[in-house]
Amino acid sequence: MYGYDQNAGAGQGYAAPPPPPQQHAQPGGYGGQPLYPEPSPPSLADAVRAFTTGSMSAEDFQGIFSTSKVYCPRGDNPGFLALHNTQQPVIPMFTSLKELRRYAGKESKYFVITGAEVIDLLPTGYGFVLDMEGDHRMVFDAKSVEQMVDFAMRRMYG
Repeated sequence: MYGYDQNAGAGQGYAAPPPPPQQHAQPGGYGGQPLYPEPSPPSLADAVRAFTTGSMSAEDFQGIFSTSKVYCPRGDNPGFLALHNTQQPVIPMFTSLKELRRYAGKESKYFVITGAEVIDLLPTGYGFVLDMEGDHRMVFDAKSVEQMVDFAMRRMYG
């Protein structure tokens, strides 16, 4: 009987279940796992560096941006904090909590959303800047944001 030690005699106790059957390597790897796992996509910070140095296309960047977490400083009221002392109003956003803290300080309030949500929720006429204090700062003006929205819509709806 499974899990029962039939040789226990008068003590008749339960034994540990037998080990699972040994799995043999299948084509592609152990137990059906791929032999070489798919590489994980670059982080948003890596994508920012690659895009600013010209080694990543705008489409590839937007694909990574849309699924990545974006850290946004916040005030006491819900919503984005905007900088109005620029040519066009921009909203500071960050690729990591570390980058946000470098800009806004240790005790700053923030919220986290995806890049796709940024594109969906950003007010018309506003741009955003990624990693203001970082080595690879990126500024997207309002026209760039409109192009990102158009690209996202074409991708989603054809």
